[in-house]
Amino acid sequence: MSCAVALAALVMGCKEEPPAPPAKPSAPAAAPAPTPAPTPTATATASAAEKKPSKPCPAGSTGDGTFSKPCEAKGTAREMEVTWTGKTDDKGPSFRVVSKSKYGILFGNLSAYFYDKAGKQLEIKDASGKTKPKQPCSGKIFDGPMKAGEKATITFSCVKKEHVPEGTAHIEAEMQMVGYLDEAGTGSDTYWRNNDLVPDARPKGGIKK
Repeated sequence: MSCAVALAALVMGCKEEPPAPPAKPSAPAAAPAPTPAPTPTATATASAAEKKPSKPCPAGSTGDGTFSKPCEAKGTAREMEVTWTGKTDDKGPSFRVVSKSKYGILFGNLSAYFYDKAGKQLEIKDASGKTKPKQPCSGKIFDGPMKAGEKATITFSCVKKEHVPEGTAHIEAEMQMVGYLDEAGTGSDTYWRNNDLVPDARPKGGIKK
């Protein structure tokens, strides 16, 4: 072997290996499949069962005695008499309320009517300009339970001064519906109503016998 050949062989033996190609980047891990949202279940909202009436219907009325099917009366039958005192202050007109019932009363549904000097019924105008023939007032409106036969002077929070129409000279009110105090003394479970007392068009003095 010549020196030239030997030198070439030596150079070739010392030749560096070409670098390995860079590793391919690993594919990103697949994101976990989203958990499907639970299908909403349609749940029927059951209305609260009405309390079983603890009292019989007053004489002259008939019905189940529940809120939706109260003891129904007719004509001039009243469980409460409501009379305007003739006074109206910044809170509103005040009324003398007399319970004629033999039961305690916690719930009431009242309608107030307004009349001019000639006895003409006046309409009530609300903030939107709409008119109505009477002002309703419903709920626990007596500042606590009214005892059987009790008398009280009350300014109802839902018959306010702004409800009184201009030109009013006289105010009247009728208690259309009442709820009698239950045995626990915390709510009402027996109801009475007389729709004849509260027509939309009502002459001054109300229904006559």
